[in-house]
Formats: sequence, structure tokens, C-alpha cells
Amino acid sequence: MSKPSLLRRIFSGIWGVITRIRLAMSNILFLVMIAFIYFVYIGGSPEPLPDKAALLLNVSGKVVDQKSEINPLSPLMGAASPSDHEVLLRDIIEAIDYAAEDPAINSLVMELDNLVSVGISKTQEIIPALDRFRETGKPIVAIGDYYTQDQYLLASYADTVIAHPMGGVSLEGYSNYNNYFSDALEKVSVNVHIFRAGDHKSAVEPFVRDNMSPGEKKVTRRWLGNLWGQYTQMVESQRDLPSGAVGDFVNNFTEHMLAEGGDAAQAAVQAGLIDKLLGRIEGNEYLVELVGASNEDGLYEAVEFERYLSRKKPLHLGGTEADRVAVITAQGSIVPGDQPPGTIGGDTLARMIHGAAEADGVKAIVLRVNSGGGSMFASEIIRQQLLHAKNQGIPVVVSMGTVAASGGYYIAADADEIWATPTTITGSIGVFAVFPTFEELLRRVGVYTDGVGTTPMAGSMRYDRSLSPELVTVLNSSVDFAYASFLEIVSQGRDMSIAEVDPLAEGRVWCAEDALKFGLVDKVGSLHDAIASAAEIAGISDYEVEYVEQPLSPRDMLMKQLAKSIGSLNMSGVSNAGAALATLLQPVRNAVEELGSLQDPAHLYMRCLSCGAVR
Repeated sequence: MSKPSLLRRIFSGIWGVITRIRLAMSNILFLVMIAFIYFVYIGGSPEPLPDKAALLLNVSGKVVDQKSEINPLSPLMGAASPSDHEVLLRDIIEAIDYAAEDPAINSLVMELDNLVSVGISKTQEIIPALDRFRETGKPIVAIGDYYTQDQYLLASYADTVIAHPMGGVSLEGYSNYNNYFSDALEKVSVNVHIFRAGDHKSAVEPFVRDNMSPGEKKVTRRWLGNLWGQYTQMVESQRDLPSGAVGDFVNNFTEHMLAEGGDAAQAAVQAGLIDKLLGRIEGNEYLVELVGASNEDGLYEAVEFERYLSRKKPLHLGGTEADRVAVITAQGSIVPGDQPPGTIGGDTLARMIHGAAEADGVKAIVLRVNSGGGSMFASEIIRQQLLHAKNQGIPVVVSMGTVAASGGYYIAADADEIWATPTTITGSIGVFAVFPTFEELLRRVGVYTDGVGTTPMAGSMRYDRSLSPELVTVLNSSVDFAYASFLEIVSQGRDMSIAEVDPLAEGRVWCAEDALKFGLVDKVGSLHDAIASAAEIAGISDYEVEYVEQPLSPRDMLMKQLAKSIGSLNMSGVSNAGAALATLLQPVRNAVEELGSLQDPAHLYMRCLSCGAVR
């Protein structure tokens, strides 16, 4: 090979120097940017907590058992919406408990205007913490403009509920309405082939009907009635109202409004739902007097609960040798493979369970399930790992959250003990397969599919071909086998005969009260109760609780901290238009997410569609 010319070597050398300078400058700029973000959003000395203040429970967004993965740069791209923000349930409870024992905190104020959803089940787990706070003699006040049904249930547990004179309380009861696509699919020439086991497996109804079946209406009406009955009883008990008062307010709302000349706030006062009507200035003056302190802006002195918890919660560096109960959260749709937080990845969750079972000092595992199910294959991967932990002598206790149905119940069935909250929705024991084909749609635009295969099954799983008779037989057989396996797993896990399980199955959805009566769950209580029970089964009394999360790289840890810091700063600049648009598009978003979760390799699913009504 000939030697490069002198001129070429000179230019190559100059280009190499330029490249190294460019890379060095890029790295320096990146480090400067990281340092800037750190000192602006994270660094600096923390502001000291006041000597006298209220704990401000200003929950914004959704209350969840596990936070979803969030792009930390998204808050920088525009105003954040409350629907994008998530708050851990345990953070709320821990903050209240720390404040109960803190002499510097003399009251608790709930500002819930930006609370998007918490649900009756999670509210029932927050209430004991509010009761413990109240037992110390410290008052609890809820103040807001116009309470939604979700917000009001939590607010009703305050000693004093304050609304704006132009506000009120919006109560309507619970409902479950879905979109049905049978006619639309026919018009666009899309064939959705459904194979199911379980007469009440409603997850497939939107694809084959244009309305809810009578049987599904009967089942749904029962568990919705149970939820509404508990809601009204809770409010009436806490507000010292006669039985039926909440139902009367909702059912005869027109008459209540006419009696007060259309004044919704005054109607809520007369119904006993609101104690005081105060504007912003009067409300602040009331709270300044209650707390006995104000800040430099003249507002009542308060510490936001997330900031308060970050200062009060002890830092755990790991390496503890104490006995531990490991709590693992399974929240979202069950999908094969590795998935980010907020979605249950079969491999991801199985790996977390395996790691907890193998860790020194872990004496019991509590699996917190909040899922309407998903892939049967991924559910089986998770179930097998739980069985492996049990075989190693590690007790496994399941704590059901808002919903633990279908695949969510499948992974729970073999636990040593199953706990449900009083309003958990569970059951939905059934299996279905769904396979759409688009051959007719393609024909309408002049696209045809033809060819040859070496066997009748070759090419039978294409979306542009009709299902062959052989494939139809195979899928029907697979669904029947999967359903029989589901029944067998429940039978063995719950120590029941198949004959006892069968009438509880067929896709029927049960409220916690019925599930307890029929033996699908063992006890009713909170996550805290399930943890205590797991420790008792393991024979330990002095133990720590470890919340197991997916391991993060240093980069992921930095990004997570940035998302938390930047997001909390931008929550003050909420875009009302963006929030309204997000609400309007939520049904479309739900449908897309539902379709995206259908990833089972055998097209077999254990999914509860109607359970989404209680989230």
C-alpha cells in the first residue's frame, strides 16, 4: 500500500485535532448543563422547616401504588398537567404519620383541587392515618373550590370541610360505560375473531356487540352497587348524617338545587356535606388563625407533604442485616418481557421476586397487586417465580389494591394468604383469545393475498388472510385448555374443588365482600395489615419493610431525580386547556393502551375490561 501524501497527512492530523476538541467541548458542555440543572433544581441547602405549621396535603395528580416511567425532560417542553403527575400512596400515609408525632406540625390541611384520582380503595387506606393524626388532638381541615366525588370522599374525613361560595360538591355515583365497536368494525371491514371461555368474560364484548349484554349488566350492577353503598356509608358515618342522606342528595339533586335557587354550594351546606363557605381571602384568614402562623406573603404557614416527607424520612443506604418483609408492587397491564414501572413485565417482575427471595434477611414477600390482568404467558412466568419463593420457605402474601382481577387474580391464587381492601374488585376468572384480520378491508382497496404453503397451518396467522378452519380449532382448543388450567390453579391455591370454583368463574367479577364469602380471598384489610400478617406467618416480630423496586443505573437515578424536581416545580403552571384535552382524549388513549397490551405469544389473555371503572 502506498504511503499517504504529506498534504493528506497534514489535513488528517488537523481533522483529528478538531475532532478531539469537538468531543472535549461536547463533554464539557454536557457536564456544565448537568451542573446547572443540579444547582438550580436539586442542589443548594434545603430551606429549614418552620417551627409552627400545618401539614399541607395538596395531592396533585393520581395516587398510585407505583409510579410510571416519565421522561424527565417532558416538563421542560411545556406546562404540566395534574393528570401527568403521580403520587405514591405510601408517601401520603408516611407523611401523615410523621406529622402526627411532630410537635412543629399542629394541624393538617387538605387542598385537593388538583387531585385527579385516588379511588375509594386507596382512600380507605389513607383514612387510618388521618384517624391516627386526629387522635393526637390536631385538627384536620379540607378546603377547596368545587369537590369532585373522588376528592370529596377524602375531604369528608376532615373535621371541617370548607368550599368556595361559588363551588359545591359533585356527587353522581359509580358507573361503568364502555365503547362498543361491532358495527364500526363491520363498516370498516375488519374481522375480529374471538375465542373465549367464561360466559361472563366481558373483555371481548366491545368487539362482538354494540351494547352491554344483560348478564354483564347484572354482574356489573351488583359490584357497582356495593362500591356506592360503601361510599355513602363512609360519608354518612364521618359526617354524622342519617342513613340514605347521600343517596337523597344525588337522586334528588334537582330538588335540592331549586330549593336553594340554583346555589350548588348552599345546597351542599344544607345537605350537611359542607361546613363553611369561604372565599380565598376569608379561607386564608381562617387557616392563619387555626395554624397560628403565617409566612412572609401573609399566607397560612404550611409545609407541603412531599417536601416534608423528604426531610423527615430516614435515608436507607442498604446493607441492613435486620429481618425484612419485601414488598413488591405489580401495577398495570401484564405484558411479556421486560417493562418499565407502571406496566407489569413478566420477566421484570419475576426477576424482582427472585431477587427478593434470594436476598439475605428477607423472611417474607408481600405482592401488592393492582391489575386487571393481561397476557396469560407473562402471568404464568410470574406465578412460577412466586411458587419458587414459597418452595424456598419464603411466605408469600398478596395485598390486592383497587383491582386484582383475571390475570391479576391468577398470579395471586397460590399465595399463602390473600388480603383485599374493602372495595377491591377481583375474580374475572376466564380466558379469551383475540385475533383481528383485515382481508376484507384490503380487498376494498384492491389488495389481495395469495400464495402457497407447505402445510395447512403455514401462513395461517397472517393479518391479511381469513382464519383457516384448522386455526379456529386450535385457538378454541387452546382457550379451553387455558381456562381449565386457570380453574385448576385456583382450585389448588385456594384449597377448593373444581366444582366449587366453577360457579365463581366464567369471567364473573366480584366485590371484596363476595370474594371473602366465597373463599377467593382470606381477609379484608390494608397493605399495612398484609405486611403484618406476612411477618406473623414468617415468625418475626422485629423487622423492617423493604419496598423492592427495579434497579436503576446512575444515569436513571439522575433522570428520576430530575423528573421529580422539575415536575414538582412546573406543577404550578398547569395548563387548563391541556388538562381538558387530555380528559377528552382519555377514552382513545385507553383503547390504544388496551390494544398495545395484547402481546401474548399464544394470543391468550386474562383481562378484566370493566374493572377499569374503579381506578
